[in-house]
Amino acid sequence: MMKKLLLLAFIVISFNCFAQDSLQMLNFDRNHIKNTGMQLLGSWAAANITVGGIGWATANGTTKYFHQMNTIWNLANLGVALAGYVGTIHDKNKTYTTQESLAEQRKIENIFLINGGLDLVYIGTGIYLKHRGNMKNSDQSKGYGSAIIMQGAFLLLFDATIYMSERKTGNKLRRFY
Repeated sequence: MMKKLLLLAFIVISFNCFAQDSLQMLNFDRNHIKNTGMQLLGSWAAANITVGGIGWATANGTTKYFHQMNTIWNLANLGVALAGYVGTIHDKNKTYTTQESLAEQRKIENIFLINGGLDLVYIGTGIYLKHRGNMKNSDQSKGYGSAIIMQGAFLLLFDATIYMSERKTGNKLRRFY
C-alpha cells in the first residue's frame, strides 16, 4: 500500500513539474514570437527610414511624397517596435500563473487581430488618397496614398503572421489548461 501511495505522489508531483515547465515554455514561446516580430518591424522601419529619407531629399513630385510618407510612417513603426522589444526583454524571465498566462495570451492575440483590422483601414485610406490625387492631379495625395497602401499591406501581412503564430501558441495553452 505504501509503495502505491509513493508512486501516486511521484506521479502527481511529476505531472505538476511537467505542467509548470510546459506553462513556462508556452509563455517563453509567446514572448519569443513577439520579440522576433518587434525585431522584424524595427528592421522594416529602419530600412524605410533610410531609403525614404534619401528619396525624400533627392526625388521630386509623387515619388518625393511617397518617400516622405514612408519616412514619417516608419518613425512611428520604429517607436512601436522599440517599445515592444523593450517589453519583451522586461517580460523575458517573468513567471505567470495559469490564469495570467491565459489573460496575456488573449491580450496579445487581440492586439494583433485589432491591428489587422486597422491595417485594412490604412489600405482603404491609401486607396482613397491615391484616387483623390488622380482626380485632383495632386502629387502629394498620390504619393501619400501609394505609401500608405504599401505600409498597410506590409502591416497586414506582418500582423496576420504574428497573429497566426500567437494563435497557435495560444491553442496549445488552451488545450493544456
